[in-house]
Amino acid sequence: MTRASPTGLLVLHAVRITGFADTQVIAHRFGLDPAETAGILRDAEARGWVQHAAFADIGGWSLTGMGRTENERQLRDELAAAGGGDDEIRAIHRGFLPLNARLQQACTDWQLHPVPGDRLAANDHSDPVWDACVLDELATIDRALTPLARRLADILTRFQGYDTRFTAALQRAQAGDGGWVDRTDVDSCHRVWFELHEDLIATLGIDRRTAAWPLER
Repeated sequence: MTRASPTGLLVLHAVRITGFADTQVIAHRFGLDPAETAGILRDAEARGWVQHAAFADIGGWSLTGMGRTENERQLRDELAAAGGGDDEIRAIHRGFLPLNARLQQACTDWQLHPVPGDRLAANDHSDPVWDACVLDELATIDRALTPLARRLADILTRFQGYDTRFTAALQRAQAGDGGWVDRTDVDSCHRVWFELHEDLIATLGIDRRTAAWPLER
């Protein structure tokens, strides 16, 4: 039976996996009430777990070192209470890693199109065959992600939606809006995948330095 996470954990965890986001985005990440989310964030700020920063007209929340430690403690306790979920999520993570390598390469191929004399030439998307191959690879990854995401959601409810979000982004890219492959300001394939990767390593307590992601958020 899948296990629902407490709201306080979801708010703190949403700050972690989004990296830097405003209250509305954090609330939306797990379908939480914005007013309740704002109250939890203010309480977390008082405890030194999160901090708010503003740059020009952009503001958002991020975890402090203390907040990261608290989030990891909450995740450990949740996983222990899930009864056997640890082993299953580790098995799923092992299945995720080959897909992660393929997704990284697909995103690289979407951004770069080697030409004679310049293997790091930017992809100007003037080669439809090249781009179609990348989209075909993303479609293969999409099909492989679905059973993994559903197994995760069977353990913890907060894992729900990664597969459907990835599919939705891919469909937009296939329809002609290539930004949905790798843009960082929309729920693109890259962004969804980055969040899932962060969610897995946070849940399992894996050091990100041993689980590197070469592209910027």
